[in-house]
Amino acid sequence: MHVISHLIHAYGLLTVAAIVGLECAGIPLPGETALLLAAVYAGTKHDLNIVSVILTAAGSAIVGRAIGYVIGYEFHWLLLRYGNYVRMTERRIKLGEYLFLRHGGKIVFVAQFLPVLRTVAGIFAGINVMPWRNFLLANVVGSCIWAVTYGYAAYALGRQFERLEAPIVVLVGLITVVAFTVGAIFVHRHEAQLSEEAERALPGPLKSIERKTTWRRILRLTS
Repeated sequence: MHVISHLIHAYGLLTVAAIVGLECAGIPLPGETALLLAAVYAGTKHDLNIVSVILTAAGSAIVGRAIGYVIGYEFHWLLLRYGNYVRMTERRIKLGEYLFLRHGGKIVFVAQFLPVLRTVAGIFAGINVMPWRNFLLANVVGSCIWAVTYGYAAYALGRQFERLEAPIVVLVGLITVVAFTVGAIFVHRHEAQLSEEAERALPGPLKSIERKTTWRRILRLTS
């Protein structure tokens, strides 16, 4: 926290943009802490504007996760080719694609509010070939709500946030562990049923995505 506070004092919004963006792109950095500290700084020192802090955090999260999505999408072929070495059979890969096809929007949205999941959500969405428009909508909505709620909460609490930080970190950590555990248990217990549904929704063998067409497809979908 002291290092991030110093960076925010020295470089302002650039620090928030860099840490949040890199975290959402797949690098495990404390983006949430950067947002909260910048919001507290805006509320106590008044050197930063809280609206600018929120817009910076939301925009950086959106862009960072979009980069993570493209990275995952580009390396989808690696999962198909070498997945067996890490027990990712074609059946399980198809199950992942089916879950992101059906529930990807909810996964990406909820992940924005949970550590670890926030870091890998974009990459997982890309590697599981989640439809780009669904991903973009969930990414934008989740990032904006996250930045507004967390930013304004820290801004309103001000210095009181420093006393509450430890309990908040513990609570969020417990929620993350519970979310991981519940999701893993559910998928494990219903893997056969979900795999059958995935096969009906995505019949036939999986095909690797041609890397040379990735950017062309994304540009066409966003135009």
